[in-house]
Amino acid sequence: QETPHFLLLLVPVAVIRLPRGPDGSSRGFDPSSLRFQALGPASLSFAVPRNAAELEQEQQGRVALRERYLRSLMAMAGRSVDFTMYERVNVTALFGTSDVDILNFQVSELQTPLGVQREALLRCSDIIAYSFEL
Repeated sequence: QETPHFLLLLVPVAVIRLPRGPDGSSRGFDPSSLRFQALGPASLSFAVPRNAAELEQEQQGRVALRERYLRSLMAMAGRSVDFTMYERVNVTALFGTSDVDILNFQVSELQTPLGVQREALLRCSDIIAYSFEL
């Protein structure tokens, strides 16, 4: 009789359940509660808006900031960019592009303290700041 090459162990896994919300039937918090309003901005889609004029003004501000950020990404393409990373690491690279969710930057000729990488992906969550000359 042949012995199996692996051993399957069945281990029970605990299921984490979120607490019930204040209304008893949901798993979230009541948007009108003081705690919810203190923890989250009022302009989020699930929050109670202050008034229509304030909400519109805040959304227009967010649109302007988003457009400026996207234009800066386009301006960086093909340029040398200095990145400040965590742990006091500074690197320089030619910026290529970002993914659609802007979670990663594709760069070329990445100059690191350990040497040069021809191509690399930098996770945006690892970047503290970046700068480039126009």
